[in-house]
Amino acid sequence: MKLILITFAALIYSIGIGIFLEPNNLAPGGVTGISIMLNHLFKIPTGIGILFINIPILLVGFKKLGRKLMGYTLYALVISSVVVDLLVNRGICVTRVPILAALFGGGLVGFGLGIIFRNGGTTGGLDIIVRLVKMKYRYIKTGAIFLISDIIVVSISAFVFKDIDVALYAGISVMSASLVMNKVLYGGDEAKCIYIFSEKNHEIAQILLDKLSVGVSYIKSKGAYTGRDTEMIMCVMRRQQLPEAAEIVENIDDGAFLIVTSATEIFGEGYKKHGTYY
Repeated sequence: MKLILITFAALIYSIGIGIFLEPNNLAPGGVTGISIMLNHLFKIPTGIGILFINIPILLVGFKKLGRKLMGYTLYALVISSVVVDLLVNRGICVTRVPILAALFGGGLVGFGLGIIFRNGGTTGGLDIIVRLVKMKYRYIKTGAIFLISDIIVVSISAFVFKDIDVALYAGISVMSASLVMNKVLYGGDEAKCIYIFSEKNHEIAQILLDKLSVGVSYIKSKGAYTGRDTEMIMCVMRRQQLPEAAEIVENIDDGAFLIVTSATEIFGEGYKKHGTYY
């Protein structure tokens, strides 16, 4: 099943590059952006460029990240590279309006990447480099590495294509890809974590259990001002359930203290399986 999903995702990813981004000279960061620029400068097919740039990266990845991840990555990489060149060679271009190409091309790329990531693979390039860097320097933020590299590639594209507008549209494609990818990766699992301080904790907890069928936990706490030992309710729920939960708390104790936070990833019963984190 994973190979079917990765195949589908690789095709979507390739379509975004082959008929939206590449025909409009939009270099969306990473190895893909570099390959599009190499195609423009030296007529090296974009797909072949993506494949060959990734070879040394994959060799390092096999040693550090394991055969399974690299196997899925190589599979997705070969499919996407071949399909990108097939589409480019056919001269298919859905739109010549840069903003549309950036939004839809970036969106398709992000959608494909999200599915590939969720199924234990990558498309090579910077994805593998980031994983390798994070293994040694865990304090470095993943998003910061991606952002810096994308800014560098997009900025270089302004000089390669001699058009600042092209670089700006490429930046839009990067943002589009990032938004869609995050939605695919985390959107379905995004939840709310609420903390409740109330004199009627047990009554509130029981109603939450009965009406919303959500997990509720008590956390021992102590008031700094009063010095009293008490219990705080912690509860994780789907974001759609939050309005009803807030109404339950208000109806039982309108003086309760309610804290709402976002939980972008939840592992366990009713949510994601353990071991699926990217």
